[in-house]
Amino acid sequence: MPRRCPGILPLCRVGRRGSEPKATREDHEPPRHPHPVLLDRCVELLAPALSEPGAILVDATLGMGGHAEAFLERFDGIRLIGLDRDTDALRIAGERLARFSDRTALVHTVYDAIGRHAAGASAILFDLGVSSLQLDEAGRGFAYSKDAPLDMRMDQTGGITAADVLATYSEGQLRRIFERFGEEKLAGRYARAILAARREAPLERSGQLVDVLVAATPAAAQRAGHPAKRVFQALRIEVNSELSVLADAIPAAMDSLRVGGRIVVMSYQSLEDRLVKQAFAAASSSTAPAGLPMELPEHAPRFRALTKGAELADEAERARNPRAIPVRLRAAEKLRDAA
Repeated sequence: MPRRCPGILPLCRVGRRGSEPKATREDHEPPRHPHPVLLDRCVELLAPALSEPGAILVDATLGMGGHAEAFLERFDGIRLIGLDRDTDALRIAGERLARFSDRTALVHTVYDAIGRHAAGASAILFDLGVSSLQLDEAGRGFAYSKDAPLDMRMDQTGGITAADVLATYSEGQLRRIFERFGEEKLAGRYARAILAARREAPLERSGQLVDVLVAATPAAAQRAGHPAKRVFQALRIEVNSELSVLADAIPAAMDSLRVGGRIVVMSYQSLEDRLVKQAFAAASSSTAPAGLPMELPEHAPRFRALTKGAELADEAERARNPRAIPVRLRAAEKLRDAA
């Protein structure tokens, strides 16, 4: 997993790391700023925790700063700490949030380090998965619809690439990640096809991988959706250690909140949402042993759910912002610190 650079960075100094310049969007076109997913609902859920001057909002997945900008505009007394592992995202967000530099700090880190930066936070927001920036910038290799180098690193300052995974993993290892992280029924078939293809030539571009997957997919299965969708998801999760990072990050974030603080998490696939659901359920349940005549304070739930299960985007949100279609939103409020 790419290593994090610890410490809070002044907003005006955020920039790309690395010794060589890297191509970005075609002709250096400025990135589009898509409408933040479920923004109004996020504001509604987190507002009670941000009402006091000096309240701290931690945006654990800053991206291009869309949610952060909206919160800074609507709550003029809050301070923002924005976390992201993607240095391009930090640069863009830094430019977007420059007018709020006196109450904003950005941190280049993977969000499982949230405990180092969020102690006493009033509110925490996670918008998980691959960002609009990463999907739209063809050279990052996240999208199977665009031919590009098979990179898929959210933090391009280090770590293995998707091409490295395809070149070095055994058939069994590839099958395992396709099954576990992509829930792919043809995982074994695809793993064998990849090994056969790489004996002929290295798989270094997304177009090459798509061709291999399409050729290995029975016609009937191709009618069920693009053959590359789940494999690309699995490779991205593996390259960025997304699920193991998330499994550490959610409990750490919940521990970091002050009493009365709130957390909102938006997930985009079932594997992420399952981890969030389990963490929220554990923290919202009594730990009293069965048979006790009364619940002792140290056994009382530490959190209460603010949503009934996972909320989905409504029709208007889906029509306005297609990237909201798969979202599952969960929220909780902290009732007490751990004993």
